[in-house]
Amino acid sequence: MKTRNFMAGIFAIAFALWSAAAMAQADMAKGEVKKIDEAAGKITLKHGPIKNLDMDEGMTMVFRVQDPAMLKQVKVGDKVQFQAERATAGITVTKIEKQK
Repeated sequence: MKTRNFMAGIFAIAFALWSAAAMAQADMAKGEVKKIDEAAGKITLKHGPIKNLDMDEGMTMVFRVQDPAMLKQVKVGDKVQFQAERATAGITVTKIEKQK
């Protein structure tokens, strides 16, 4: 009985982690890096819809980045997936990764 409860608990935790990862991935927008301005901590992305910001159409925008180190992970021309949030200073990229 204890083993079954333990296994059920492990399964529930694993499912919760998997669900959170899947939801985070679903919020990722797709884009292409057009310009990087390390001095200003900004990146220009040509992107598709950004659902969490109610942007239904793609466009090219300049974004601030939450962490300037993110700008070193990508270069102009890279296809990326990213998350952006509204912040006091404007719309900010909080996560970015190259598409494979």
